[in-house]
Amino acid sequence: MTTLLVLIVVVLLAVALWQLTKIFDLTQVGGNVNDTQIANDNDNKVNGYLMFAFLGFIYLTTIYCLLNYSHFPLIGDSASAHGPEVDNLMMISMVLIFFVQTVTQALLHYFAFKYRGKQGQKALYFADNNKLEFIWSIIPAIVLAGLILYGLYAWTNIMFVDEKDEEDAIVIELYAQQFKWEARYAGADNVLGKANVRYIEGVNTLGVDLSDPNAQDDFTSSELHIPKGKRVIFKMRSQDVLHSAYMPHFRAQMNCVPGMVTEFSFIPTLTTAEMRDKPAMIEKVANINAIRAKKSEQLVAEGQTALDPYTFDYLLLCNKICGSSHYNMQMKVVVDTPEDYENWLKQNAPKTIVQAVKTATAEAKAAEAPAVPTKDSTSSNSKDTTVVAQAEMKN
Repeated sequence: MTTLLVLIVVVLLAVALWQLTKIFDLTQVGGNVNDTQIANDNDNKVNGYLMFAFLGFIYLTTIYCLLNYSHFPLIGDSASAHGPEVDNLMMISMVLIFFVQTVTQALLHYFAFKYRGKQGQKALYFADNNKLEFIWSIIPAIVLAGLILYGLYAWTNIMFVDEKDEEDAIVIELYAQQFKWEARYAGADNVLGKANVRYIEGVNTLGVDLSDPNAQDDFTSSELHIPKGKRVIFKMRSQDVLHSAYMPHFRAQMNCVPGMVTEFSFIPTLTTAEMRDKPAMIEKVANINAIRAKKSEQLVAEGQTALDPYTFDYLLLCNKICGSSHYNMQMKVVVDTPEDYENWLKQNAPKTIVQAVKTATAEAKAAEAPAVPTKDSTSSNSKDTTVVAQAEMKN
């Protein structure tokens, strides 16, 4: 509400200033005023200085943002084997963009001042200049070609998984639906069973083909657990609309498309505990909790519940605007040590999808079956009937 009021005030001030300038122009009617629409030397000089002022504004804003907001990007906090390569590509791109922007903006505003219009001066006109056109065409082409080739090289290294990698990898399915994620583990055989949305029924929310031999040991989890130092291959499906599996700290993102299976893989390099212990992360969490503590004071004063302290966790997010609750579509990702991951598997592997369906079916049949009278209840009913009959005979 405060932001809206500020915007309204700014708009009203702009309208007021515009009206004041019109009133000022009207007061000058009849006076010795140059109201021509053609700019003179003084106008061009003023505009030239204004261009320099705007250039200074651009540079000061850039410096301010670098000093105050450069800690927000995740560069340097990657937790996957391919993360540093992605960060390096991003850093090169940002440095090139920053350099080109700085130089071109300086030249643009300087030329606007130096070659401003002057009375009696004519601009020198070139119909064409092959040398200049070659220079400003070939340099961007070479730079862009280098970036594209480097990007393709990095993408190929990230996406290419050979047969040896597949043999040692863990296979996990990420199932997207409005508005939640569900993970399906391949079980002991490390092969996911077939699945189709047509098979979705009851507790079989992923549409797993229960007759498929490879599906007999598949199990699901509401948290994504993966081991450090081992390749994980993610098979991604969507039940309804286009989603995008986004794990920022692992530099991983892949669209989840209805009707097809997409794939992405990476090797985690930092456990959740190790990432929490990094100095930069400790500082970031402390800053977040300071903000939350301040907000909690306000909430408590209003009679509401205080916010819980923030603890860092890896997250699986949706990076497509998939509906009204898109912002809430996230899943906790836990990177365990190999030993902790094996312990977690032992606890969850027995809870297979097939077993869950059998249990749900048995419970449903038990609920639908009619109650069978017991021996005690039968004898009690017969005794009561006899007593009633005897009482009627006496009457």
